[in-house]
Amino acid sequence: VQLQASGGGLVQAGGSLRLSCAASGGTFSRYSMGWFRQAPGKEREFVATTTRSVGSIFYADSVKGRFTISRDNAKNTVYLQMSSLKPEDTAAYYCAAKFMGPAAPMTPLGVDYWGKGTLVTVSS
Repeated sequence: VQLQASGGGLVQAGGSLRLSCAASGGTFSRYSMGWFRQAPGKEREFVATTTRSVGSIFYADSVKGRFTISRDNAKNTVYLQMSSLKPEDTAAYYCAAKFMGPAAPMTPLGVDYWGKGTLVTVSS
């Protein structure tokens, strides 16, 4: 499975961005999809995940109420709509896929496939 993330950029605090991640090479609907982020000097951290059936969605506490994850199985794409962005949201954002993932937040060690990061910079 190949994952291609896009949509990062520079935005002012309080602004919005939408990240996209297009998947290829597998049966998209059989994968839980998620987003992680990694700021300079910090470990990669979980942001959000949506399970195969979209019946279960999980968010990190730090983004609840501001970020929304969604998926379009017909387009093999997962999205992350980010609003009310803060400087502390600055990081490289990574798309992730887990085959037949459970109804639970993803962990970095549990990810089967990673996309390349897309950089989000939030200025104050």
